Amino acid sequence: MSYFGSGSSDRWPPVVKNIIIINVIMVLAQFALIRVGINLDDTLALHYWSSPDFKWWQLLTHIFMHGSPNDISITIPHIFFNMWGLWMFGSILEHTWGPGKFIIFYLVCGFGAALCHLGVLTFEFANYQHAFLLYQQHPGFVEFMDFARHHGMQINPEALREWGMNKQSPEYISSSIELLNKQYREMTDITLVGASGAIFGLLFAFAYMSPNTELYIMFIPIPIKAKWAVAGYAAIELFSGVGAFKGDNVAHFAHLGGMLFAFLLLRIWKFNNRNRIY
Repeated sequence: MSYFGSGSSDRWPPVVKNIIIINVIMVLAQFALIRVGINLDDTLALHYWSSPDFKWWQLLTHIFMHGSPNDISITIPHIFFNMWGLWMFGSILEHTWGPGKFIIFYLVCGFGAALCHLGVLTFEFANYQHAFLLYQQHPGFVEFMDFARHHGMQINPEALREWGMNKQSPEYISSSIELLNKQYREMTDITLVGASGAIFGLLFAFAYMSPNTELYIMFIPIPIKAKWAVAGYAAIELFSGVGAFKGDNVAHFAHLGGMLFAFLLLRIWKFNNRNRIY
């Protein structure tokens, strides 16, 4: 995506420049420290709120982390496209608002993205957690089969066959509870990294303040007005998030959360009638 229009000749305002520098340093630190057994994701990536590794500061520190310290092929595109978006739209917004308001806006969007992400996960996991609690009260072979079928679990058929021959076995009942508890821990042992939520907030702010500015989006040879580009992105994110397609590890609701908090903060600031970008 690219933007063509007037603006300051200084394309590297201080906050944008320093955020990019910090993000690059953090990526380098990730790859350096993992070699000595230190994974920064354990401390700085956003963990699910019920995880023992969750810390309050992760609501913000996750936006300075990118990719995986074990896979450079994931990390490089992740940080490149986020920093590109930050430079492209953040530079314009920082010139418009000034450094102070811009950094507040950026951090609020990142914080909002984290809150929305955790909220959606809580909703998604609530059904499993409630069903698990009910199963613990009345465990059994038939109940386990219903639980596994309802939640799409893949169970060892040989173990099920053996349990089916001795349905009241305390050993199998105990093992089933341990298995479901392990799956719940694995479900919630996920982390969020990246500035995408904050970047989507910047994109929304740009379109909100200058809806008719034309943008060129990759692979689309004609310009698209910012308001339609952002509406399209939001629709894609919502569709992808609700669809929960297999193999998709993108936090779509974090992106939407960044947009939502961008809208709320812009309304609070009442920037819709002034400081427009042309």
